[in-house]
Amino acid sequence: MQENNKKKKIILKALAKVVKELRGEKSQFMFCSENDISTSIISTIEHAKKDPQMTTLFKLAEAFDMTASQFMKLIQDELPKDFYLIEK
Repeated sequence: MQENNKKKKIILKALAKVVKELRGEKSQFMFCSENDISTSIISTIEHAKKDPQMTTLFKLAEAFDMTASQFMKLIQDELPKDFYLIEK
């Protein structure tokens, strides 16, 4: 179970990095106001504290003017090359 928590944290850190980079210099408040996203949600995502809902990921992708698959690819690219949630 602890190994799964470590792996989850790796994914959340990758998501946090991507969101911060894409948001750029725009404040969390401004970004959230423009995209109907809660500032508390963005804060927890950018601090890798919470696993967001699927709908939130789609909304973030739209906010960054990309498809969900493009957004997920950016997150995937931040993961270690040999990263798997399920051991093979």
